[in-house]
Amino acid sequence: MTPPDAPHAYSGDRQRFLQAAEPLRRPLLAHCYRMMGSIEDAEDLVQETMLKAWMAIDGYAGRASLRTWLFKIATNACLDALDKQARRALPATAVPASSPGDAFIPAVEDTPWLSPFPNSWLPDPVSGPEARLSQRESVRLAFVVALQRLPPRQRAVLLLRDVLGWRAREVSEQLEMSVAAANSALRRARATLGDRPPPSSAPLSKADQRLLQRYVAAWESADIAALMQLLKDDAVFSMPPSPSWYRGRDDIRWFASQFLFGGDAGSRWRIVPTAANDQPAFAIYEHDPEAGLYRARAIQVLALSDGAVADVTTFGDPRWFAAFALPPQHRFAR
Repeated sequence: MTPPDAPHAYSGDRQRFLQAAEPLRRPLLAHCYRMMGSIEDAEDLVQETMLKAWMAIDGYAGRASLRTWLFKIATNACLDALDKQARRALPATAVPASSPGDAFIPAVEDTPWLSPFPNSWLPDPVSGPEARLSQRESVRLAFVVALQRLPPRQRAVLLLRDVLGWRAREVSEQLEMSVAAANSALRRARATLGDRPPPSSAPLSKADQRLLQRYVAAWESADIAALMQLLKDDAVFSMPPSPSWYRGRDDIRWFASQFLFGGDAGSRWRIVPTAANDQPAFAIYEHDPEAGLYRARAIQVLALSDGAVADVTTFGDPRWFAAFALPPQHRFAR
């Protein structure tokens, strides 16, 4: 029997199609982000998916649900886009670490860096019986970076099987490959990723919440010593779109003293908590003395481990603030 929400059921009724498709926008955004590593690409591809679906809906005579049909269109749109662009990455996975004394490298805009993903865009936790990873866990930065190492079709198979929970036959039909080929692609993808899921998603403990409060206080007071106490010995600090990044407290301390907190930095930074990639995150504003206000500077995503900060990824591009529904400037008390 044809599902009641089969795509051709909306033929000729644009309003009904849009109403049925709109709840799928966030799941599609998350899926395209995992495939592409970019929220800008994800937004463009979801728009393309909706347009293609609407244009083709009159002639569609399949038996799949609207959800399945839209995910097929989105996945193939992503695969087409990936044929034309380089893999996205973060500095720590793309170039060697910087050392104290090295010149800070300014933004390299032509490198396809990964972007942050707002938690507000995450879909409700719905998946099929074959899912191994939750839809929240699977947008963690470390996992999305690892996904970019996979060939595009392996990436698609793994996401459809392990995140969306599709069965092998469904994946083979949607990607127009044999079941054996789909299973082989899944095995290779899992082997490349180490066949290990990302850390489980769980609410922050009270200890972690106190850690983050101390982190904010250290930044806003330019207390380098206090900030270093919160980092793991081998912590990583990166700043895309700059390729410069640092590993370890000593090297991060040098960079912070030279570039972040040098001079009169006691009121240079103000931090607003947000959430990205199912991880703690902050919006960083920098004081503009001439305008007498604070301007958007970066979205910073943290990874915590064993009661300390293990990784700080500072996405230094103010255009991300709009996706997080954050203002481009702020008037904080000094």
